[in-house]
Amino acid sequence: MKGKVTIQAIADYTGLSKFAVSRGLSGKSGVSPQTRESILKAAAQLGYFKELPHASESTELNDLNTRNWSGTVLVLFPNIRYQNTESLYWGPIINGISTRLDQKGINILTLTEPKDDSVFSLLNPEAIMGIITVGSISTSILLEIKRLGIPVMMVDHYDPAFKSDSIFADNISSIREITTAAIRKGYRNFQFVGNIKDAPSFYERYMSFRATLEDHDIELKQIPELIGPEIDSFHEKFPIAIRQHGLPEAFICINDIQVASCFFQFDQMKIPLSERPVCSGFDNTHPDLPIWATVNIDKELLGKRAVDQLLWRILNPKTSYEKILIQAEVIFKD
Repeated sequence: MKGKVTIQAIADYTGLSKFAVSRGLSGKSGVSPQTRESILKAAAQLGYFKELPHASESTELNDLNTRNWSGTVLVLFPNIRYQNTESLYWGPIINGISTRLDQKGINILTLTEPKDDSVFSLLNPEAIMGIITVGSISTSILLEIKRLGIPVMMVDHYDPAFKSDSIFADNISSIREITTAAIRKGYRNFQFVGNIKDAPSFYERYMSFRATLEDHDIELKQIPELIGPEIDSFHEKFPIAIRQHGLPEAFICINDIQVASCFFQFDQMKIPLSERPVCSGFDNTHPDLPIWATVNIDKELLGKRAVDQLLWRILNPKTSYEKILIQAEVIFKD
C-alpha cells in the first residue's frame, strides 16, 4: 500500500468503525480481545507499524546525527565458537556496534545464529528496526531474514543470494602492499596459507595475493592443502605438505591466528630459526609474535560505521546497496 496507512484504511479493511480501530490500536477498553487481535493483524498486514521516515537520495549525514532515534537493532552472531565478544578480532567490532547504538539511544538485542529459522517466528518484526550481522551467517538464515523485510547491514560477509549493504576492511589493497613488499625484498617462492572458502574476506586476500604475483611475473605453485578445507586439520596436513613440497621463502597467511599455527608447527617439526620462512598475517591480533608484517584494522570503526549505514538505509530504503571499505594500515616488523 502506497502512502501513509490511516486508521480509516484499517477500518475499511476490517469492516470495523474508526472508533473501534482507534481503541484497538491504542490498547484502550471498548473492544474485545479477539477484535483487537484482528485489528492489530490487519494493521501489520497493511504496514501501519512500519512507517519509516522517508528521505530523498540526497539525505545528508547531518540528518543521521540530529535525528532522535528510538527502537531496537538486532545484532546476529554466527554459531561459530571463535566469533564472539571474547574474540580479539570480533570483540572490538561488536563493541563499536554497541557504542554507536548507545550514542543514538537505540536498544541492542543480541542473538546467536539459530540452528533453524523457527526462532524468527518468535520475533516481532515490527519491534526490530534493523539487523546487523557479524561475520558469516548461513544462507538459509539470511533468506528467512529477507522474508521479514527488515533492513540489514552485514559486517565482513557477503552472500550472493542475499543483497544488502556490507562493510569490509580493504583486504585487496592491504595484501597487495604486503606481497609487493616481500617481492621487493627479493622473495620469489611463496605459499598462501588459510582456508580461503571460510569467508569472503579470506578469498579476497588470496585473489589479491595471486594477482600481485602475476603482475610481477612470478609463478605461484600453490599447495592445495594449504588453502582448502583441509587446512582445518592443519596440525596433520601441514607437516605432510611441507615434507612433500619443501618450505617456501615466505608464507602469506590469512590472518595472525594462522601465523601462530605455522609457528607452532615449525617448533613441532624442529625447523631451525634460520631455515624458517618469513610470515605475514592480518588483523594485528598477536602483536607479541615475530610476524614480519600484519594489517591493523580499526575494528571499532567497522562496527560504528555499520550502524551508521544501517540507519542511513532505514532512511533511504530504495537506493542501491553499498559495499563500504575501511582502509587498513599495513605494519612491517623488520
